[in-house]
Amino acid sequence: MSQIPAMSLDLSQEQKKESNIMTKLLGVIAIAAVAFALAPAQAAKHGMGGCSSGNLEKTETAVEGMPDGDVKMAAQKEIASAQDSMLNGKMGACGMHLNKAMHATMGK
Repeated sequence: MSQIPAMSLDLSQEQKKESNIMTKLLGVIAIAAVAFALAPAQAAKHGMGGCSSGNLEKTETAVEGMPDGDVKMAAQKEIASAQDSMLNGKMGACGMHLNKAMHATMGK
């Protein structure tokens, strides 16, 4: 009978350790979620000049000068997505799509 209280003490300490690990894990997950949520907004501000009508126009001009092919079609789709995002006020998403289109023009 003397081992039962000692065993319950060990189980209690084990549960506290597991709870502490879970708390830390949830904290890390929360920080990662915030970082991923802010990434498109940062790309719009700092990426390749951000989402603006001037940058959109420059990128469209560069894409028009690309040779026909899959890369050009993909860049055109990114520009269309950037325009749609801009019109809907989603500047982070706009910047992300515009950045992808710009990168496609650099690889021509």
